[in-house]
Amino acid sequence: MTKEESSDNNDKNQEYHAVPSELDAALRPPSFADFTGQHKTIERLEVMVGAAVKREEPLKHILLCGPPGLGKTTLAHIIGKELKRDVRITSGPVIDKPGDLAGLLTNLQEGDVLFIDEIHRIPKTVEEYLYSAMEDYRIDIMIDQGPNARSVRLDIPRFTLVGATTRVGLLTSPMRSRFTLQSRLDYYNRDDLTKIVIRSCELLNCIISKDGADEIAGRARGTPRIANNLIHFTRDYTQQRSDGKISREIASQALELLEIDSKGLDEMDKRILRMIGENYKGGPVGLGTIAVAVGEEEHTLEEVHEPFLIQEGYLKRTSQGRMLTQKGWDVTGLSNNQTTDSGQTSFI
Repeated sequence: MTKEESSDNNDKNQEYHAVPSELDAALRPPSFADFTGQHKTIERLEVMVGAAVKREEPLKHILLCGPPGLGKTTLAHIIGKELKRDVRITSGPVIDKPGDLAGLLTNLQEGDVLFIDEIHRIPKTVEEYLYSAMEDYRIDIMIDQGPNARSVRLDIPRFTLVGATTRVGLLTSPMRSRFTLQSRLDYYNRDDLTKIVIRSCELLNCIISKDGADEIAGRARGTPRIANNLIHFTRDYTQQRSDGKISREIASQALELLEIDSKGLDEMDKRILRMIGENYKGGPVGLGTIAVAVGEEEHTLEEVHEPFLIQEGYLKRTSQGRMLTQKGWDVTGLSNNQTTDSGQTSFI
C-alpha cells in the first residue's frame, strides 16, 4: 500500500491507494488480527481458539448473536482458519427435517466447524436432534413409520457448532444452554467503520481520502455490510462523475444520490418518521398501521428500520405503539403542536 499525501500534508486528507488487485477480491478479514471492532468478542474467541489448538481438541460450541451485517459469518470463517479446519455453511430454514441434519453431521471430519446461520429458524423437531449431537456426538434417527419404525444411532465426529442468530430470544433455553460461549455483536462506532472502509477500498484498488472514508462510515448505520455496499456505489459514482478519487465531497454527492443523509437516514426512514408526524401527530401508532401506510412489510420495518431509528433516538416503542421523540420531530421538519406550555409533550 502506498500513501499519497495532499500538498498541505494534512493527515485528515491523506489518501490510501492499494496495490493493484482483482476487483472481486474478498473483503472479509482473514484473521482475528485483521478483524476491526467487536473487541470483547474477538478476545473471547482468541482465548477459546488458542486453548483448543494447544490441547489439540475440537473447539466448544459458540453462539454469535446480533443485527445482520456485523460479521457473524466472517467470524465463523476466521475460526475455521485459525483452527485449520474446514467450515461447512448452512442456514436454519434449509434444515427442515432430521435427515438433512444427519447428512450434514455425518459428512463432517473430526474438528470441523459447522456454521448454521439464522439458527433460530431450525424447526423444533430438528432442533431436538441437535441436542445429543452437540453433547454426546451421536444422533438417533427414526427409520420408517408405524409398526416398522426403528431407531438407528449414528456416531458423528466431534465437531464445533457455530450458530448465528439475529433474534436470540427465539432460541429455546435447552439450545442456548448447550453453547459454551454466547457473544453479542454490537453496532460499530464511526472510527472502526472508517478503518473498515479504508481497508475495503485498498482491496478494491480504489483511492479514497480519510475524510471520504469518514463520510461513508458516518452514513453506514454502524454496519460493515452497509459500508461495503456504499463503497461499491461511491466507487462507481466517482468513476463516472469525477476523477476516480473518493473525497468527502464526492462521497457526500454519491450518497445523497442514494438519498442517504449525513445521519445515515434513508428514504424509508424519513417516510416512516414523517408519516407518524403528519398523519398521527407523533403517535402512538401500531406497527401494522405504519407498514400499510408506507407500503412495507412489518417484519422489514421491525428488523431493518426500527432498530436504527430507536437506537439513534428518533423513535420509541411504548405499550400503545410507536412514537416520535423530539429528535424525530426535528428530522421531519414538522412542528410538534402537542407541546404544552410547560415544554412537555402531551398525548392525551
